[in-house]
Amino acid sequence: MQIILLSGGSGKRLWPLSNDIRSKQFLKLLTDENGNKESIVQRTFSQIRITQPDAHITIATNEAQADIIKSQLGQSVDIVIEPERRDTFPAIALACAHLFYEKNISDNEAIFVLPCDPFTEVEFFRTLSKLEKIINANTADIALIGIKPLHPTSKYGYIVPSSEIEPGEYSVSHFVEKPDEEKAAQLIKEGAYWNGGVFAFKLGSILNAAKSNVDFNNFNELYKKYSELQKISFDYKIVENAKRIAVVPYSGKWTDIGTWCTLAEEMPETALGLVTRKKTHNTFIVNELNIPLIALSTKDVVIAASPDGILVSDLSESSQLKQFVDTLENTQPMYEERHWGESTVLGKYAHSQVKHLYFAAGKFISNQPHKYSTKIWVIASGEGNFTLGCDRKKIVTGDILKIEYGQKHKIEAISDLHIIEIQTGNKLDENDIQKFE
Repeated sequence: MQIILLSGGSGKRLWPLSNDIRSKQFLKLLTDENGNKESIVQRTFSQIRITQPDAHITIATNEAQADIIKSQLGQSVDIVIEPERRDTFPAIALACAHLFYEKNISDNEAIFVLPCDPFTEVEFFRTLSKLEKIINANTADIALIGIKPLHPTSKYGYIVPSSEIEPGEYSVSHFVEKPDEEKAAQLIKEGAYWNGGVFAFKLGSILNAAKSNVDFNNFNELYKKYSELQKISFDYKIVENAKRIAVVPYSGKWTDIGTWCTLAEEMPETALGLVTRKKTHNTFIVNELNIPLIALSTKDVVIAASPDGILVSDLSESSQLKQFVDTLENTQPMYEERHWGESTVLGKYAHSQVKHLYFAAGKFISNQPHKYSTKIWVIASGEGNFTLGCDRKKIVTGDILKIEYGQKHKIEAISDLHIIEIQTGNKLDENDIQKFE
C-alpha cells in the first residue's frame, strides 16, 4: 500500500507554540500508550503502522518542515519536498511523480492521500483497505472516507452520498464546501458526511492530470517546472471533476485539532512545564520557557508561553487567534526542532543574534560553510568532535570556537551538547548554508 501524508500549515491557530516550521502536527502535547509525549504526526504514523504494517509512507512537505519531520519520524522517512508552496494538487502530483519515476511504482497502483494531522482512532486507518478494494475493482475513479458528523459546523466540507454501491460503500452525489450551520444541519439530515481529506486513486490518473498541465518525462523535470503546475486544491482540480466517486463512511472518533479549544479537549494534562496554579477551573497551560508561570483563580482560559510569544485567551475566543497572529511583524520562528536537536533564539540585534543550540548525543550537522555570517560557539555543556576545514578536534565544556564565513565546518555530539551561538553579519538567514557529503 502506497500512502502519501500531506504536511503543511502556517502554524498560526495554535500560536505561540506553533509557527511556520513547527505546525500543529509537530506539537508534542499528546501522550502515547507508554506515557511518552508524542505529536499528532507521530501518532498518525504509528496508527498507520499498526493497521497497515507493509505500507510505504511518503511525506509531501516543504523545505521548512523537512528537518522536524526527520527529527520526529526518523532519518529514513521518505520525504518529497516541494520547491515552493502552492497547493494540494501540485504537492500530490509531485509525490506521485516521485513514486512512479523514483520508486518504480506501477501507474496502476492504488495511492492513498491523507492529511498528517487527524486526531482519530486506529480503526480509521483500517478503512483504507475498503478504499483499496474499490479502486482495485475499478468501481470508482476516486474513493473517499466520509466522517459521520457529530453536529452541524461550518469548519468542514460535506460529502453528499447517493445510491449504495455495495454494503458500506456509496456513490457521491455532490460536495458542499463549508456551509453555514443552518445549511450544515440540513445536509446532515440528508445523510451527508464530513470530508476527512482522504483520497484513493490510481497513480496513473494523477500523472495524466499533471501532464495535461505540464510536459515532463521524469521527476526532475516536473520538479523544475513545479511553478507551472496549476495552483489549486486537489479537491477542486481532481475530486469534483471525477465522474465516478465513492465514499466509505466512518463513524468513530475523528477530530481536526485546529484551535486551542479543540486541542484542550484531547490534552491528557491541563498544565505542562514550569507551572504553579491555584483554584483554576477548565484552564489549560503550556509553558515552554525556563521561567515560572503562575495562574490563580482562572476559569475557561488557555495560557501558552514559548520563545515565540505568550498567549492568554478565553477558550471560546481562541478560534479568533489567527487574525491577530497575521498582524505580528516578527515572523521568524524563535524555536526550531531540527534533525540534530533544537535551536532557540535568545536575542536579536541589528547585525547579530544569539542562540542556544542543543545537539542530542550521537547527532551531527553535515560539513557546511556560511556565505554571509561569522559564528562564535561557546560550549556550555557536553562533549563532541569539531571539524573546521581539515582540522578535527575534541571539544568540551568551556571551549570557544570561531567560524569565519566561507569556512567548512562540522560538529558531532558525543554526549548531549549545549552551545551558545553568536552569529554576526549583514545577512542572518537559516538558509545561508551549503552542504557537502
